[in-house]
Amino acid sequence: MADTKALQTPTDLNRNDTKSVADALNSALADSFALYFKTKNFHWHVSGPHFRDYHLLLDDQAAQIYGVTDAIAERVRKTGNVTIRSIGDIARRQTIQDNDADFVAPGDMLAELRDDNLKLVESFRAVKQAAEDAGDNATSGIVDEWTDQAEERAWFLFEASRKG
Repeated sequence: MADTKALQTPTDLNRNDTKSVADALNSALADSFALYFKTKNFHWHVSGPHFRDYHLLLDDQAAQIYGVTDAIAERVRKTGNVTIRSIGDIARRQTIQDNDADFVAPGDMLAELRDDNLKLVESFRAVKQAAEDAGDNATSGIVDEWTDQAEERAWFLFEASRKG
């Protein structure tokens, strides 16, 4: 087993408290990667009369999701902990389910991604609570923006899927 002490970034936060924050962050990170890949999958495979609109929407959303992953992982490291290291690690931690179906109707894609973004909001709320319990005001503050972005994505997916 490697010496993980070399990776213990200095922090004034309690190590036991930061471990719970890191666990919540790593769960949210795994969900972010799962959602990113699912969003790209649907981006690549969307079809139908709204193809262009959905294709572009999903590409924009995937880029936003991916853009947050580095900030999440770096927050874990700033608290003196280690973050996920592999696709297998993501698979063990993710709560957002993959979709390997050969075909998914565009409306079902939007609905599934809407629900998944709301599930990610739940993960971010767990991060917020763990951070507040640990007195980690930096994590508590930064997670608000991630939550807002996920809520906005869910809203756009909801509105794009409305009929009439």
